[in-house]
Amino acid sequence: MLYIVATPIGNLEDMSLRAIRILGEVGLIAAEDTRKTRILLKHYQIKTKLTSYYEHSKQAKTTQLIDRLASGQDIALVSEAGMPGISDPGYELIAAAIENDIEVVPIPGPSAITTALVASGLPPSQFTYLGFLPRKKSDRKKLLESVAHITHTLIAYESPHRIKASLSDIELVLGNRHIAVCRELTKLHEEVFRGNVSDAIEHFENPRGEFTLVIEGATDEKQVDTGLIETELRQLKKDGIKAKAATAQISKKYGLTRNEVYNIWLSL
Repeated sequence: MLYIVATPIGNLEDMSLRAIRILGEVGLIAAEDTRKTRILLKHYQIKTKLTSYYEHSKQAKTTQLIDRLASGQDIALVSEAGMPGISDPGYELIAAAIENDIEVVPIPGPSAITTALVASGLPPSQFTYLGFLPRKKSDRKKLLESVAHITHTLIAYESPHRIKASLSDIELVLGNRHIAVCRELTKLHEEVFRGNVSDAIEHFENPRGEFTLVIEGATDEKQVDTGLIETELRQLKKDGIKAKAATAQISKKYGLTRNEVYNIWLSL
């Protein structure tokens, strides 16, 4: 059997009793990060043999692991944290196992997606998971534009190095929506910031740790007084305020995207 084992996203005490038993019983553990997995195994006194299975080795390792499974060995797949296959290596091995009639058994457990969602205060009944936001600004904006109309809550992962740029793009494309920025979930420095996107940009001056973003979905229909916005934009223009500053100010005030406000500016 191939066991897909969820592991803690921070706090080692979140490991399930079933996961501990399975990791101790299988013949081999395939781990995304063997160093991190060794810490977990040592904590629970598990002595099962480890092999690496990460992004750049998965093609060759998939064949090797399938051969082991086909010969009768049980294998557990674990990622660095959370559920394997969710923005982590695992999908290719799972698909290959199914194709080769090898039983796949999920061992559920911690997930940053659901943890952040229930802590966010935003509607959890329906959500759209975006994975890690693209590194390139153009690709990131394209993805955000493709989901701008979705009324479900949106969830995405982001690194500390790109969090401020991504928040700025979210405000630009999606507008100044409500957002929960979840940092270092279940760890010592856990933080859940709740507010508008513009507030989050100001709050995270020196971001550290791993981030999960939970973003308000689009409203079914925006109730916007275009005439009032035009009047305010004319006044700003009369006061010598440039287009970029004026659109940023009005978009923040009314929860519109900067593009929407800029189009009104152009129509004056």
